[in-house]
Formats: sequence, structure tokens, C-alpha cells
Amino acid sequence: MPDPIAQDASSRPARSLSAWLTARDHAVFHAVASRHWPGAEQFLPRLSHSANHGMLWFGAAAGMAALGGSTRARRAAMRGIASLALASATVNTVGKRSVRRVRPVLDAVPVIRQLKRQPITTSFPSGHSASAAAFATGVALESKRWGAVVAPVATAVAVSRIYTGAHFPSDVLVGAALGVGSAFAVRGLVPTRTQIPAPGRPHTDAPALPGGRDLVVVVNKASGTALTKARLVRDALPLARVVECAPDELGAALEKAATDGHALGVCGGDGAVNRAAVVAARHRVPLAVFPGGTLNHFAYDLGIEEVHDTCRALASGDAVKVDLGRFTPGPGAEGTPGFFLNNFSLGVYPELVRIREHWAPRIGGWPAGVLAALEVLRGEQPLEAELKGQRRALWLLFAGNGMYQRVGPTPGRRFDMADGLLDVRVVHGGRTPGLRLLAAALAGPLSRSPVHAAQRRRRLRITGIAPGTPLAYDGEVADAPWELLIDKVDEALTVYRPLAL
Repeated sequence: MPDPIAQDASSRPARSLSAWLTARDHAVFHAVASRHWPGAEQFLPRLSHSANHGMLWFGAAAGMAALGGSTRARRAAMRGIASLALASATVNTVGKRSVRRVRPVLDAVPVIRQLKRQPITTSFPSGHSASAAAFATGVALESKRWGAVVAPVATAVAVSRIYTGAHFPSDVLVGAALGVGSAFAVRGLVPTRTQIPAPGRPHTDAPALPGGRDLVVVVNKASGTALTKARLVRDALPLARVVECAPDELGAALEKAATDGHALGVCGGDGAVNRAAVVAARHRVPLAVFPGGTLNHFAYDLGIEEVHDTCRALASGDAVKVDLGRFTPGPGAEGTPGFFLNNFSLGVYPELVRIREHWAPRIGGWPAGVLAALEVLRGEQPLEAELKGQRRALWLLFAGNGMYQRVGPTPGRRFDMADGLLDVRVVHGGRTPGLRLLAAALAGPLSRSPVHAAQRRRRLRITGIAPGTPLAYDGEVADAPWELLIDKVDEALTVYRPLAL
């Protein structure tokens, strides 16, 4: 039979280590709880209370999104909330049910520091610390600047849980570790922008224009944030000439700017950038893009998010070549082609764009987009067209300028803007457009299913399009002709982009 004395002796080191850790845990708790910190008695309990149910972090995320002034700030806020949600779910479903630890005794904690309502859940691990660490880490992974702002607040929340007597130090440390792990788990599912290399080939040299010398920047005053970004451009590039114009003046202003300077700059949304790209390609001048619209797909796929990104490229003369998508005939003079930097589409999307543009000035861009999607899915009829010799009913035909790659569960982006390929996707017609479009979105690139097909193509011919069918290209809408040829002009455009973002 096993010797009980020997077994007890072998277990003593484990019990001794556990007892020592518990003793140290209690000692640190009493040291923090009993120490007088000037000003903390009024501040830390209130801060701890404000973090209940994540309300402090939801408020911080809303403030970052509203006041941050950049897409990076909004992404950082969203990543922080996603990390917080995962951490909270992990703590409440696994952590607190696995270890039933009693809350600290409050004898050493002055009454003024104690929470008005004591928590009733188990002590291990600290949910507040997990949420604080998850939010701060998630934000920092997307934006170091905002991470530096949030980190001290998150640290103070974690310390407040010991200071008010709500948790032992080990509860806080383990909770914080879970929070950090949750943020990295979210990053594993949805990579940050810094993890994804922006298109960098083929690299080409362009005229270096430090301070914006010999650069004319045309600003579309009707674009989302263009006027705000125009002020930043003036401050960052004092030698540049900045021209603000209304949408109906944009074409003439771009043509003049392309002949007046060594490079053409544009500040606006994807529609304005499209028009500037066509002018720049025709005049063989490089293009400098300053994202100033609502979505800015082209600039973001290049890795250009802020004014200073383009300014760095202008100073060094670094640029890349970019393909131009082309559809013939275009919406202009008979026989002339139209061009797209992002994508071309037939079917439900052009109608969605048309409805969204109608409502956006009244209720805002995002609400208008939701309203347009609901309206289109409720009442639109499939498109009838002939593809590869067969008559088909289609909910959507999409042709991307370059291959779109999935980024986690998100729609995707382009890693190569000069691959010579069209990303062609078709959603076949049927009785349930909403379900078919959702299935196509989940299917991913180059998938084949009963409702969705995707291919790499260099050109695509479509015939038999019904009169009055709308087409969309880079957010612009026009009527489609009976027959269309979609192809590309390889490396037609030079765009400033810094080598290391």
C-alpha cells in the first residue's frame, strides 16, 4: 500500500509554495489598501465605479471615434471594444466559474475607499482588470498614440480594484493577463493594418516635391472630410497650391492643375480620386492622394490613411505603379471608355449607391447606406444579361481592379494594385436576394457555390443588358449600354506612396 507519510511529504513543497503565494498576495493587498495616497480616496473609487459593465470604455471608444479625426482612431476604438467583449465573455463564462474565490475581508480598507455596492461574484479573476487591459491593448495594437492615452487610465482602474478592497492583487494580475491575451486573440482573427503589407510593387520613382513645391492639390468641397484635410495639407505642404472647388468645377480644375504642376494632388472621396486618376494618367503626371471622403477605399488599400503619409512620399519621391480598370463604352462621349480604380458593378449595388446618395445629405452617410440596403433587398429585381454565351439572371456582377483578399472575417482588401487581373464575382438570381448576397459574402474569394461564382479574369464581355440598367464605378452611377467590355490598362498610373508606412 502507498505510504501516507511519504505522500504527505511529497505534497508539502506544493502546499508550501501555495501558502507562500497566498501570504504574499494578502501582504500586497494590505499594503495597497492601507496606504495613504494623496487625492486617491476621491478619484480611484469613482474611477472603479465608472468602469462597471465596461461603461468607461464604451464612452472612451465613442469619444475616440467622434473626436479622433482619423480612420485609425475609429479602428482602434472598434478593436478595443472587440477585445473587451472577448475578455468579458472569457472571465464570466470560464474564469469566475472555475475558481470560487472569496472576496477580500475589508477590515484594512478605510470606509471612504470602499465601493458603495460590493460585488457579489467570486473574486478570481478581476473582470474590471481584464476589460481595462483588453481595451487598452486592443487600442494600442491599432494606434500607439491612442494606446499611450488609454494605458494610464486602464492601469488606474486595475489598481483601484485593490485600493477599494474589491480584489486581491493576483485577481488583478490574472485578469489583466486574460485581457491582454484577448486583444491578441482578436488580432489573430482580424489583423491590424500594420500586419498587412500595403501594395508596394512595382516601385517607381516620382519627382521629389518637399514642402509641396510644384504641386497643385484640387479639393472637392462636397466630399466628407475634404475641407478639414485641406487645412492639414496647407499646414504640412506650405509650398503647394491648394484649390477648393465644387463638384461641377472639379473636371476643369483637375485638367488645369495637371498642366500647371509637376504632380497632381487630389483631396476627396473615391469619386474625386477616380476623376483625378484619369486626368493624371492622360497627362502622364504622378498622383498624390489625400483621403478626404467617407470610405476612401483606394487610398486605404494603398496604405495611405493620413495626410502625413502622402507628405512623406512627396518629400522622398517614392511611388508605385497602379492599374486602371476600364469599361467600354463609358458614360461620356460615345465610344470613349470609363475607368475605375476600385470596382465596377451591375445589379443591386448601383441601385444601392443611387438611393444612398439621395438620402445621405439629409440623414448622413451610414444611415443612408443601411436604408438603401433595406430598400434594394426588398424591391429589386434580378438583372438579365448574357455572360459567356448564356442568358443569366443576376443579383450582382462585381469586377474589382485587382484581387481582393479576405482579412479575417472582414470583406477584404487588395495587396497588389498592379496585378493585371480583374476580381470577377457573380451572385446568381433567385427568390432570396438577401440570403444569396450574404452567402456570397461569407463564401470568400474565388469560391464556387450554387449562388456565387468568382474568377480571375483579364477581360469580361457582357451583352444583352436591359435598357435603363444602372452601373456603378467607384461610387458613381450611370446607365449601362446594351454591351460592355471590361478590361484593364496595366500600370497606367503613378501614385505617391512612402516605402515604409
